[in-house]
Amino acid sequence: MIVAGVGGRSGVSADEIEQVVRMALDMFELPAARLSAFATESAKAADPAFVEAARRISVPLRACTLDELDRVAGRVLTPSKLVLETKGVPSIAEASALVVAGRNARLLGTRVATACATCAIAIGDGR
Repeated sequence: MIVAGVGGRSGVSADEIEQVVRMALDMFELPAARLSAFATESAKAADPAFVEAARRISVPLRACTLDELDRVAGRVLTPSKLVLETKGVPSIAEASALVVAGRNARLLGTRVATACATCAIAIGDGR
């Protein structure tokens, strides 16, 4: 299972989310067709921009609770001080990718960022 974990500032557009996901896929030379899911924090999963970006890339959007993100906190590669201060967890993109990728999940590398969005790619055996 290959998962794109996505984070974004309030008001981020579907265009920017799609852009950061495609940047991450390009970095790891993966076609969008290989993606199994988008993953993000529960509150963001209801945001129309996240829903639309997942629709555009034709993958389901999976929501992760803050407790789930916290459980993988020690495995993220690039913790965010801002996310830690606002959400109480060190990562949205990397942690949500790890959570949804499931058993034996590992990040392919550090997250990719644009001005308002981040994306990390993880591979694993699924939830």
